[in-house]
Amino acid sequence: MDTRRALLVDAFTEEPLAGNAAGVVPDADGLSPAQMQAVAAELGASETAFLLPAGSADRRVRYFTPTTEVDLCGHATIAAHAHLQDVGTIDAGEHTLETNVGVLTIEVDPDGRVWMTQDDPEVRQVDLDPDGVADALGIDAGAFEVDGLPFAYATTGLPFLVVPVRLLSDLGGAEPDMDAVAAIAEAVDAVGVYAFTFDALEGESTLHGRMWAPGAGVPEDPVTGTASGAVGAYLRRFEAFDAMPDVMVFEQGDFVDRPGRVAVAIGEAVRVGGYAATALDGELSVPMVDDGEDIIEV
Repeated sequence: MDTRRALLVDAFTEEPLAGNAAGVVPDADGLSPAQMQAVAAELGASETAFLLPAGSADRRVRYFTPTTEVDLCGHATIAAHAHLQDVGTIDAGEHTLETNVGVLTIEVDPDGRVWMTQDDPEVRQVDLDPDGVADALGIDAGAFEVDGLPFAYATTGLPFLVVPVRLLSDLGGAEPDMDAVAAIAEAVDAVGVYAFTFDALEGESTLHGRMWAPGAGVPEDPVTGTASGAVGAYLRRFEAFDAMPDVMVFEQGDFVDRPGRVAVAIGEAVRVGGYAATALDGELSVPMVDDGEDIIEV
């Protein structure tokens, strides 16, 4: 029976059991998609990154949720590269990663922070009834009046509906109707809804965000790298600042007891960055998987 090293690595935090947990299988060469799916289901993280050899990049990655393969995952990318640097497989510097959506550039700082360059942004305003969005999120519609910032579709690889909210108390008190959230996200061809407020917990933070993607099986994501990049592009598109900060810090996860912090840099490219901490490091025995069977032995 095949045995592989498998980890749970918490991204966008320097402390374990915070941020967003990702599974990491640093050597997935030879595993079938069915076996990867079974491993992801056993680890139980929202996404697991399986690292493979690549011809057109330093390495290849495939991402699986407990139920399906997805094309891109920011926090699992951060987690995987933080682990690789921690064990000495890679050094600080620039690395390339082949994904289902193309080859991405990953930069690792000497202090361990990992930066992921995202796809070219696409941002456009969307026409949604504020009362309908308010009902879906369980937030008063008056809370959406934020310096003229609109509801918008934004993507740097994965699309999100971006919703500005006036106060942290409005955002923290949200009581979303998951079916309604899934419906409004689907209406604008988004994966989920990211609501944010400039009324952040910490003085050095740019904003506080929450993200719900029930249509993708994620009622609330603790910390979302791909959404953070999309929101950074949104802030530039709608001129939220007189001058864009060189690096922004987005808070997320505090309302689900998984606090995390995402660095966002908007220049010629959109980049998101963060630290990561290993919470679990062990081995999985991976049996043959036939006819869709997804049983793992540990």
